[in-house]
Amino acid sequence: MGELSLMAEEVLKIHAKCTQGLEVGKSRDGSLCVIPIVGGSFEGKISGLVVSGGADWNTGKSKGAHVFAKYLLQADDGEYIAIENEGLISDDAEDVKIKTVPSFSAREDGPYSWLNYGVYVGSLGSGTEEGMVEITIYKMK
Repeated sequence: MGELSLMAEEVLKIHAKCTQGLEVGKSRDGSLCVIPIVGGSFEGKISGLVVSGGADWNTGKSKGAHVFAKYLLQADDGEYIAIENEGLISDDAEDVKIKTVPSFSAREDGPYSWLNYGVYVGSLGSGTEEGMVEITIYKMK
């Protein structure tokens, strides 16, 4: 992480709780599975809860997969922040990596409007509990 910290600042670590995926099956874009996001928490520059009701639309391709998650965060002070997180999963059996590009939508005159601007990148991995996904988000400097 040393090199990344020179180019980016860690903003959030999200612990998203997911349930069993809903298999849509083979579609024109690949094999689609929708994974419901049912809660969780986040911390970093701000902290709060992951609101139940979002989902990750995971499309398996012949090589790797495309992920697109859309969900809502609620900061400790009650403010809502929408997040969309899109990325690719490599299918390298030795080193599976999930890298994403998140974007935020916060109230323009609110305390988190700074999230609406800048370039963000994310890294996604397994959480410490079953069904938990951990997403670390960085703002590029």
